[in-house]
Amino acid sequence: MRGVEVGGLSAWFGSKQVLHHVNLVAETGKVTAIIGPSGCGKSTLIRCMNRLHEEVRGARVEGKVLFDGIDLYGPGTDPVEVRRRIGMVFQRPNPFPTMSVLDNAVAGLRLGVKLSKVELRERGERALRAAGLWDEVKDRLGEPGAKLSGGQQQRLCIARALAVEPEVLLMDEPASALDPASTLRIEELIGELKDDYTVVIVTHNMQQAARVSDFTLFMLYGEVVEFAPTQKIFTRPDDQRTEDYVTGRFG
Repeated sequence: MRGVEVGGLSAWFGSKQVLHHVNLVAETGKVTAIIGPSGCGKSTLIRCMNRLHEEVRGARVEGKVLFDGIDLYGPGTDPVEVRRRIGMVFQRPNPFPTMSVLDNAVAGLRLGVKLSKVELRERGERALRAAGLWDEVKDRLGEPGAKLSGGQQQRLCIARALAVEPEVLLMDEPASALDPASTLRIEELIGELKDDYTVVIVTHNMQQAARVSDFTLFMLYGEVVEFAPTQKIFTRPDDQRTEDYVTGRFG
């Protein structure tokens, strides 16, 4: 398990700068929450952390993202390998609709080293167990993933990310499209996953950030306003703008 260090990171979409000299350390075995109003650069930041930002036409990045001492934007670094080691879960569940539950779970594995059917099933079961989904789907592995409930689909997408055995898990508002019961299950899962992964979560939900994270970064207009242990951010922040945001005075 290794953390991720972001240093002096700036990002653009064409001529529009959306991140300004962001610094962040996501520690190993901890959950780091990124909060801030819509459009402040939260999702762009985590997409820069596994080199997805550059997939957008005209997008570019300056600065450093260090993982295991290696600059992920350095020459010779393979973006595909970066995305294997730093997995991503998106806002809306996106299982492949025509694939079975098991095939969804192991979809990422089929892109790499060839595994036997037995090995694929074992890795799929392990990932589904890690995502807290195995007991609910073990008798439905051949059914389409799209037949699962919304909360189950999101955990299936988490399993898909875990199956390739990443070391960091980035989660972009993973519960925003879910009902309260499913949201609670995702939050419980995040608490379980941090024992084995470095977890970074983007959320609009202040209560969720307070419940699940160890550290919180507050952003405005593409800049870091404050980064501190979560309890400090929510009880005695240094910046008045942070206090105004977490207490609902703006945003």
